[in-house]
Amino acid sequence: MSNKEVKAALKSARDAIRNKEYKEALKHCKAVLKQEKNNYNAWVFIGLAATELEQPDQAQSAYKKAAELEPGQLLAWQGLANLYEKSNQADVKENLFNVYQKLLELYESTDTQKWCEVCVKLVELYHQEKKYLEVARTWHKLIQIKQEEGAGNAELHQLWKRLIQLLPDSTQNQDNETQQLLLTSFEHAVNSADMVPSEDHEKLYKNFIQCLSKFPHETARLKKACDDMMVLYPTMSYPLEVRCLHFIQSGSFTEEALRCCCRLMEMDSSSSPGLIGLGIKFLQEKKYEEAVKRLTEGKHTSQCQAAWYYLAEAQMKMHKHKEAVISCNRALKISGQLDDDGGNLQQKYIALRLKAEALIKIADADAAEEAISTLEQVAQQLVLSHPHLAEAHALEGLIYYTQKNYQQAERSFQRAIERKAETAEYHHYLGLTYWFMGEEIRKDKTKALTQFLKAAKLDSYMGSVFCYLGHYYRDVAGDKSRARGCYKKAFELDRTDGEAGAAAVDLSVELGDTETALAILTAVTERASAGTAKWAWLRRGLYYLRASQHSQAVADLQAALRADPKDSNCWESLGEAYLSRGGYTTALKSFMKASELNPESIYSIYKAASIEQILGKYKDAIAEYQQILKKSKEYVPALKGLGECYLMMARAALADYLDGRVLDYVEQALEYFTRLHRPDVSCLWKLLGDACTIVHVISSSRVNVKVLGSLLGQNKGKQMLKKSELLSLGGRCYGRALKLMSSPNTWCDLGINYYRQAQHLTAANSDTNEISELLEKSLQCLKKAVRLDSKNHLYWNALGVVACCSGVGNYALAQHSFIKSVQAEQINVVAWTNLGVLYLATENIQQAHEAFKVAQSLEPSYLMCWIGQALIAEAVGSYETMDLFRHTTELSMHTEGAKGYAHWVCSTLQDKTNRETELYRYNIVQMNAIPAAHVVLSKYTERIQNDVSAFTMLGYLNEHLQLTKQATNAYQRAVSLLKNSEDKEKYNTSMQNYGRSLCAIGQYDKAIQAYMSTPLTELDSIVGVALAYFKKGLLQDSIKAYETALSLAESEQDKAHILTALAIMEYKQNKVDAAKTLLFKCSLLKEPTIESLHALCALGLAKQDATLATAALKELLKHTKSKDNIYERCLITSAVYALQGRNVGVQRQASKAVHSNPDDPALWALLSRLVPLYTPQNAKGGAVAGNVAHILDLNHGKKALLHSAVNQLAIGCHSAEDERGNALKDIQKAVHLFPDDPATWAVLMGACHAENTVVYLNNTQPKKRNLEMTLVATVSAKSKFYTNLLNFHNFALEVWSLCQAITGLKETGRITEAEALCTKGLKSCPNHPDLFLLLRQVQCKQLFQSHKELPDAILEELHKTVMSNSTSVTAWHWLAKVYQSQRMMVAAEMCYRKSLQLASQQGSWNGKLSSLLRLAMLALEICMANISNDHWPSLVQEATTEALKLFFCPLAVLLQALLQYNRKMGARETRRMLERVVYQPGYPETIVSVARWYLLRHLYAKDDYELIDALVANAKANGDTRSLELDKKLSASA
Repeated sequence: MSNKEVKAALKSARDAIRNKEYKEALKHCKAVLKQEKNNYNAWVFIGLAATELEQPDQAQSAYKKAAELEPGQLLAWQGLANLYEKSNQADVKENLFNVYQKLLELYESTDTQKWCEVCVKLVELYHQEKKYLEVARTWHKLIQIKQEEGAGNAELHQLWKRLIQLLPDSTQNQDNETQQLLLTSFEHAVNSADMVPSEDHEKLYKNFIQCLSKFPHETARLKKACDDMMVLYPTMSYPLEVRCLHFIQSGSFTEEALRCCCRLMEMDSSSSPGLIGLGIKFLQEKKYEEAVKRLTEGKHTSQCQAAWYYLAEAQMKMHKHKEAVISCNRALKISGQLDDDGGNLQQKYIALRLKAEALIKIADADAAEEAISTLEQVAQQLVLSHPHLAEAHALEGLIYYTQKNYQQAERSFQRAIERKAETAEYHHYLGLTYWFMGEEIRKDKTKALTQFLKAAKLDSYMGSVFCYLGHYYRDVAGDKSRARGCYKKAFELDRTDGEAGAAAVDLSVELGDTETALAILTAVTERASAGTAKWAWLRRGLYYLRASQHSQAVADLQAALRADPKDSNCWESLGEAYLSRGGYTTALKSFMKASELNPESIYSIYKAASIEQILGKYKDAIAEYQQILKKSKEYVPALKGLGECYLMMARAALADYLDGRVLDYVEQALEYFTRLHRPDVSCLWKLLGDACTIVHVISSSRVNVKVLGSLLGQNKGKQMLKKSELLSLGGRCYGRALKLMSSPNTWCDLGINYYRQAQHLTAANSDTNEISELLEKSLQCLKKAVRLDSKNHLYWNALGVVACCSGVGNYALAQHSFIKSVQAEQINVVAWTNLGVLYLATENIQQAHEAFKVAQSLEPSYLMCWIGQALIAEAVGSYETMDLFRHTTELSMHTEGAKGYAHWVCSTLQDKTNRETELYRYNIVQMNAIPAAHVVLSKYTERIQNDVSAFTMLGYLNEHLQLTKQATNAYQRAVSLLKNSEDKEKYNTSMQNYGRSLCAIGQYDKAIQAYMSTPLTELDSIVGVALAYFKKGLLQDSIKAYETALSLAESEQDKAHILTALAIMEYKQNKVDAAKTLLFKCSLLKEPTIESLHALCALGLAKQDATLATAALKELLKHTKSKDNIYERCLITSAVYALQGRNVGVQRQASKAVHSNPDDPALWALLSRLVPLYTPQNAKGGAVAGNVAHILDLNHGKKALLHSAVNQLAIGCHSAEDERGNALKDIQKAVHLFPDDPATWAVLMGACHAENTVVYLNNTQPKKRNLEMTLVATVSAKSKFYTNLLNFHNFALEVWSLCQAITGLKETGRITEAEALCTKGLKSCPNHPDLFLLLRQVQCKQLFQSHKELPDAILEELHKTVMSNSTSVTAWHWLAKVYQSQRMMVAAEMCYRKSLQLASQQGSWNGKLSSLLRLAMLALEICMANISNDHWPSLVQEATTEALKLFFCPLAVLLQALLQYNRKMGARETRRMLERVVYQPGYPETIVSVARWYLLRHLYAKDDYELIDALVANAKANGDTRSLELDKKLSASA
């Protein structure tokens, strides 16, 4: 190839590159290189094309080849630069350095602009690689070139600032040339600024000075820069702060540094460097407190290591070693954040050494370990700089000291003193070593004293030395005054030394200087932060506690606990403080906490128990006392506390009339008091006397108390004491107490004890001389008490009580005593009441009333004065008597008030003529008098067990409350008390009462025996024995007795009652006519009784004689008042209406009674019971009535729930419709309330069957499986517990349950079990038509399921079976189904018509409705089969119309709609009738689902998609899957 061809090829390559045809260019270049291998341009073009084709390796090789061929040419080097700049590889940067340097050489003489651009790129590359020296040199060369070109000052200023930015802050770690170039850049930048002064220039100057401050060797330059900046910016404190910090950190604080700091403080008084500088100045001047203050204020300057060091040094001088350690740690922390240059390392070693010294002086084992580790860090430095360091020996001695190796410690501290004798700390440590050394030196503390005195002389700021001097003077020398001075000095030097402070306070208190002690404590607590200074808070709290300043004591002790919440002593002290100010609950919590923290502390447990005793928590207190006795068996306070607790519990039980408990508690109290074994303690004997005397009100027959023999002066274990012996023992105990210490209180107690003994002997009819002697002793003792303390009203009152008793009768003395008692205490309700009793006993009614009136005004809740007023009202015949006695029982229990109220209640009840009076309704009914009187009288008879009248009244009240067994027991007790009595009339009356109660509980033989033990001369006794004979079944004896009673009866009413009883017995003997005759005799009397008319009406009902029943009812209604016996009248009237066939009248009669008496639960229950029997169409209302009865009264509610469930079954209410209000829920409640009633279990069976039927219809899983046999067995078992009167009812219930179980088994497909149960039932009831019919139904079940045609013989047999039970509506229904399965539709229709006729004759609403609906469904089925016959559609219409006349029946409406659908599927009327069922409320979902299914088919036939969407949404909302599936099919076919 010629040159021309080469040039042409190169030109073609250049054109291809220009046109971006790089591959074409490569071809041309390769062609050239084949001819000329060293063609420069060809290699350059190849590099360029390869670069664009992203072939960097080929491009690099081409460019390098070109550069080798002609190194002075630019193109190859420029191409390499571009190639390397685009590359991301790390190894190309070194090549790029060389390329840039080559380009700088080539551009230097040819193109200055290009040279500058490459220079900037090279600097950036150096900066990225952190080659700061090359950055500085290259940039300086760039600035030099710019200066030579005559660049402006502003441009050069920017270049110098850019260089400053390029060089890092850590330049002080670079070589000296880089540092100098940086500082030169700062100087040029500062000097070249145009705007001076300005904000930018100020900032630049600050940066310059900050940079200089990092170079310790540039002190002169720093000084000049700061001075120059101060000239330019005289108000700027920054230069002075930098210089001050420089002086502080350099460690050479000269006069110049001081002047600098002072000048800075003049400009800014809060400047941290200035404050630190002043602190150093004060430290040099040994003004340590000022130094610490200034350094503490200024130490917040960040990274100022020296400030913390100087602060630590000042704190060391003030012996604040712990604070010094903290300061050293802060200095070391800052040192760790700084670079380890020479100055920093030196300061670090200084801080470590200072820390070690501080740790040594703390004299703590942990501190010693830390000191060792600290010393190891500076060991080499210490060895090099201090070969004979005293601190090393001191540290060695401290280590020995902490290890209790005092001999070695002594030698080490002595060596330290030899090297540095003027160090007070070493003398202090040596003194401590002597203080704790062996026994000889420990006894002789003079060596320790010598060292302590030397240490105190050398360093008067060392508080711990003065503390140990205080120990010496207090414990060894016995000089408390000098000891206190030393402790005060130690505490003044070190306010954190709690030991010295506490000792100073304690000694001040011992020396009587409480003001000084309080001043010290107050000063400490005022400065103390939360959770500190426990010793001060504790001591000041105890001081306030002793001074009775309880609130301050509580506050201080709480503060002490904040410092140490686990100090049991503090908790005990706080408990004492709370207790002193009456805070028993909080005190109890405090002592309990103390006990938790220190379980071995008996005192805490005892105090907690004593507080619980005060609060009346006697059982808790007893438990605590018992816990103490487990630890210390003979702990006297615990034994005494236990005895007192049992005594207090006995008093509380006495007030509640729990006499048995009283005796148990007294026995326990006596045992614990006796176990004290302290015969020299007067209060113990008094407590024993109290325990013995407390039983005075309890019946003698009940008092049998075991007493330890030691109390009786015997060695035996225990002896049983009667009441008289126990009271006598109480008197002797009081006597022993008086011998030990004579007190008026004990004299009074002894007098009362003698009085109680006299009362007991009087009740036992003992010797009158002995009684008189006891009463005289009582008077003398009480007079003695009055003489000893004539101002005590209690003693005067007791004297008055004894003086006015029947055995003394000194009313004048009694009156005088009561008056003196009132004079001694103005608010004295007891004395006024006793004075009233005195006046009442002497028949001074008016004065008694006035005295009681005053007592009532003083304390209206005091019981005794109200009893007095009630007695006065009874004496004068006031109508308020009963109210007053009732009020006494409401206030509290008292025997007199209880018996008085019970007497008036029984008297009112015995008067049968007052039942309609307002007074009776208020006193007896509204005030719930019978139960109230029963409660108080029961307590009365528990205590007073020899009062015949009380037991008689109690029996009478029990009878009214239908507590027949309790009544029998009460009457029996009355009989036993009168058994040996001379008053035979009372005895006979009691026996009659006893016989009556025995008859009531079914003990007829005993009742007859009781009656026969009386003369039987009175009408009541003869009638009573006649009733007992009747109950026993001895009818002839009963008739004879009644005839005898009839001859004795005088009043018409008594005769009528006896005739009625005789009529009942005639009826019992099946002599109905004789019974009628006797009852007619009753009605012909002038005053026929309600009971006889009831009996006559009941006879008519029993014999189905509507005429007799109606006539008796009319007569009965004439003689009864509107509000008398409402329930019985309503029940009988309803029964008569039912007999007459007036079913609606039955419900209306019950409804009227409920409306007239809406608060009578019995009437609501009756209504609920009658509705499903006679008007089942109103069963919803019947269910509501049952719920109302249940709410009003639980007793009636038991049966009401049963009736409510039956009503809900009648209306078809089930759990699928209402989860809460359904038959199953209600009957389950009834079963729980009344589990012995077989009817509830039978209804439960019906409810389960209904639920299973609903489950079957909804095609879901049954919930109540396999219950039939269990429930049948339960009904049978429960029926056996009832009396003969209910035999027929229970038999019918059992048969019904059996039939229901068979039906359930049959419907669930368990044919074999159903047939077996039928067979079993027929064995016990062989002629029962229902069971026989069920057997045939079970046997034919499988034949029907096979869908085979039955032979005529079988059909005839089934027809005969139904005819044998022709009065059963359900039997005809079943036969109709049989015919229907055999396609014998006409025969089926005739069966349904027969069932309808039967139901109409029987008045069965359910039967009529069921027959009509079944008939309509039969006809509709035929219509749906498209059989053309006008008879069947008209039959559907006729049957449904009749059903709707009976009741709104959703099924009838649905059947009419389906008939219309069958007639005209697409008619508008069809849609209207189906939509009525679907969208109107009140239709069950099972019926709505069918209507929805047909309506959907109708709408698809009409293509009405809008209504289809609405119907589908309705189906989704109600979960109708069947309709939704139909919608999918129809929409798919459409």
